[in-house]
Amino acid sequence: MSLVELLLIAVGLSMDALAVSICKGMVLNGTKLKNAIIMGLFFGGFHGIMPILGYLLGTQFNEILNNVDHWIAFILLAFIGGKMMVEALKKDKDSCEIQKNISISDLVMLSIATSIDVLAVGVSFAFLEVPIIEASIVIAVVTFIISAIGVYLGKFCGTSLGKWAEVTGGIVLIIIGIKILLEGLF
Repeated sequence: MSLVELLLIAVGLSMDALAVSICKGMVLNGTKLKNAIIMGLFFGGFHGIMPILGYLLGTQFNEILNNVDHWIAFILLAFIGGKMMVEALKKDKDSCEIQKNISISDLVMLSIATSIDVLAVGVSFAFLEVPIIEASIVIAVVTFIISAIGVYLGKFCGTSLGKWAEVTGGIVLIIIGIKILLEGLF
């Protein structure tokens, strides 16, 4: 997997975190820089850990599923991308289910919720034999940056930007899934 493909996957996977960061940025009081760094660290940290956990899970089944690994990666990426798009389009464009203050427990729950998809991608990385440490670092850094920017965007743009960011991220994941499938077939 090339660095460009990995960066595109990282950007696609970070769109849920971006949408939440935008939403939080709209209503959080206090220093935006502090909030941006804290949210970036939580979202980036969880996005960095989850692919490793998925990879470890995927390596348990790698030998058994070696001949269909490209199909598994395609199905996982297409499902995750499709789910992101459907959920984004179902949301009320002005809904933002958050409170004025954010606690550590809220950040942990939001971080887990936005990184479950990254766990599944980690499984597909095991089948594709992607160097997981490097991939996890790229995903974590990209998510940190995008989440931190999202806090600032929330102040100025509102929730509709987060909705379309999720749709775009879903499209990117589906396209990469198709590319992996085609490479595996030909």
